[in-house]
Amino acid sequence: MIHSNVLVLNKSFLPVQITTVRRAFCLLYAGIAKAVNSRYETFDYESWHQLSIERNDETIGLVDRVIKVPRVILLIAYDRVPKRRVRFSRYNIFARDKNTCQYCGKKFPRLDLNLDHIIPRYQGGTSIWGNVVCSCHQCNRKKGGKTPEQARMKLISQPRRPAWTPPLNVSLQEVMRREWVPFLDFMVDVSYWNVELLEE
Repeated sequence: MIHSNVLVLNKSFLPVQITTVRRAFCLLYAGIAKAVNSRYETFDYESWHQLSIERNDETIGLVDRVIKVPRVILLIAYDRVPKRRVRFSRYNIFARDKNTCQYCGKKFPRLDLNLDHIIPRYQGGTSIWGNVVCSCHQCNRKKGGKTPEQARMKLISQPRRPAWTPPLNVSLQEVMRREWVPFLDFMVDVSYWNVELLEE
């Protein structure tokens, strides 16, 4: 239990990392963080320590009593989001292109879009930010295995690596706690969309 996961939020309630229960208690005790309950109420160590334990609560034993395990903590002073490399993933390519086909300019649900290599792989094209874009099924079929010039199609914008920073990089195995869902609702279909693609 002491090594299980706790979600860490910055003071704007944005997820910034995952830590252990042990570290979370150290941060609470030192006054650096507060525990967050399911009603978004925050508690310092002393008030968290005084909470009554309910039947289904996860707990750990102290010398004189048991204490409820916090699954989400809020850093009191930290308001930044740590800098991270933007992963080359379906999710981030679709986010960069705003779910818009880069050939016809129409916006689609993600399931109605493909990833297209501008210069096809068999012509030496690589899987990098500058060579992969969203395309709708119709434009993808029309373009086939050609370059846009060969297919007489025009890109609406030149693709490049995004400058923004993703809020949190969490693996599927870690997104298991119901207490985290309100803070990670952007990751509902993370398994498919946020798997890092191989840059070649």
